[in-house]
Amino acid sequence: MRKIVAGLFVSLDGVVESPETWHFPYLNEEMAAAVMATQAEADTLLLGRATYESFAAVWPHQTGEMADQLNAVPKLVASTTLRTAEWNNSTLIKENVLDELRSRKEQPGKNISITGSITLTRTLLRAGLIDELRLMVHPIVLGTGTRLFDESTGRLPLKLVESTTFTTGVLNFHYQPA
Repeated sequence: MRKIVAGLFVSLDGVVESPETWHFPYLNEEMAAAVMATQAEADTLLLGRATYESFAAVWPHQTGEMADQLNAVPKLVASTTLRTAEWNNSTLIKENVLDELRSRKEQPGKNISITGSITLTRTLLRAGLIDELRLMVHPIVLGTGTRLFDESTGRLPLKLVESTTFTTGVLNFHYQPA
């Protein structure tokens, strides 16, 4: 059975919104290697509409290991509002997203990796479809912004299965449902 693994950049106060505006000062070889390791464990990338649109606007025009991997990997895009998903190897899921993902988890293959996509991640957490939550907690307090966990999340018991501290002070936590 495949796992759905969610990976997010998080501020110390839980903000996950717009990491491109605050996380780059903490990006180093350790973090890049951890992100690439997560991607190497997956053969499918799952994205919500907003993350898909931002990734599709940037990554097809980039080069390098990360760009090559993101451009080549099959992508599932969960959206009720997109009409098409034009980025290479993208499949749009417009209806019955939870049922479709349950079915995909039963198919042979590697992990399904979800990056960003906060609304989708919250939906999958509530539905019990996230098998592992990988949080890179950055040593910065933002004060405002969308947080991963809000009142809609409800109680979510987790167990820590791995942790690493990067030299930049970023904490890399891997959690599974308890």
